[in-house]
Amino acid sequence: MSRRDDYEPGVPCWIDTLQPDPHAAMGFYAELFGWEYAGPGEMPGDPSGRYYVARLRGRDVAGIGSLPAGATPPPGWGTYVYVADADATARAARELGGQVLVEPVDAPPAGRLAVLADPDGAAFGVWQPADRKGAQLVNEPGAWAMSTLTTRDLDGAAAFYGALFGWTTETFGEGESAMTMFRLPGYVGGEPEQPVSREVIAVMAAAPGAPAQWGPGFWDHDVDVTVAKAQALGGRTVAPPVESPAGKTAFLADPYGATFSITNAPG
Repeated sequence: MSRRDDYEPGVPCWIDTLQPDPHAAMGFYAELFGWEYAGPGEMPGDPSGRYYVARLRGRDVAGIGSLPAGATPPPGWGTYVYVADADATARAARELGGQVLVEPVDAPPAGRLAVLADPDGAAFGVWQPADRKGAQLVNEPGAWAMSTLTTRDLDGAAAFYGALFGWTTETFGEGESAMTMFRLPGYVGGEPEQPVSREVIAVMAAAPGAPAQWGPGFWDHDVDVTVAKAQALGGRTVAPPVESPAGKTAFLADPYGATFSITNAPG
């Protein structure tokens, strides 16, 4: 399942980061994960902006684009959920108490997108595909594996995403290491050998007192080595490596403040 050519509605399908200096960010991630790049294309709604597609082994894995001038949010990573109709999903999010941060807009010829926020303020995107279906390579070192929602309201988030995308939740692990998993009933993703259901499409964790946000997790060959490399490249360690139910995991920030996690790949 590492190679993907399409997704189902309700499944996270793409990640990207908007940066004040896209070329510098591209250099950081190229050194960290071995990415190469295609592009640039124009940024939707910002003709002066540029958008690059990161590639690993010749397949699309993520996007890096220009942060619009005067934008108030700091650089960060966004997660996009595959939908059949971005406009209808944006309307539904509003009705459920969410916000529409960026109204639906075409990104030709790739697709149509909107940026929304859940009731706790966590921003996420929805992607109505045309030519680009989503990430073409996942679940291997240097590629995105899964995104995590950190929120102050676990029950509220479960209700919102359940109503919007049909997600359900279950708990994996015990005690302080327990995690809440989002599942899409009937979906078969992930990898055959993974310790959780292949219906799992995202993770949720409590973050009392912190801003709610979505963040991507990448698989890695050696978390300790990559943490040291990120620091040498100007990044920083947000949380040092620890063992988790998913494997050894660390949280990092790139030199421009966008946060993400890395986890040792199984095996």
